[in-house]
Amino acid sequence: MLIGELSRRTGVSARSLRYYEAQGLLSAGRGANGYRAYGEEAVVTVTQIRALLRAGLSTEVIAQVLPCARDSPQGPAFDWCAELREILGGELAVMDERIESLRLSRGALAGLLTKP
Repeated sequence: MLIGELSRRTGVSARSLRYYEAQGLLSAGRGANGYRAYGEEAVVTVTQIRALLRAGLSTEVIAQVLPCARDSPQGPAFDWCAELREILGGELAVMDERIESLRLSRGALAGLLTKP
């Protein structure tokens, strides 16, 4: 399928699809005319990428995690390959640190607002 069809089927812009390809997350063949040609599996791959992005993962981390993702009606499911739990656990720890930092910043800002 061409990029326009993949875009329509996934609801993801052609620009984003080209970006995913540039990041090594999505692969496409090239027709004789030079147009990108995607297989049916690209629909599942794009759906997985979008779900992982919504989970707050960077494209660099998604590139590591995506080979372990498989299709599931509830979204990405994983074959728990080596290091996957470590990667996702590390990402969760970083996210928790950011949340704590924001909580502290919010408290400091709220404290400033209570001063006359």
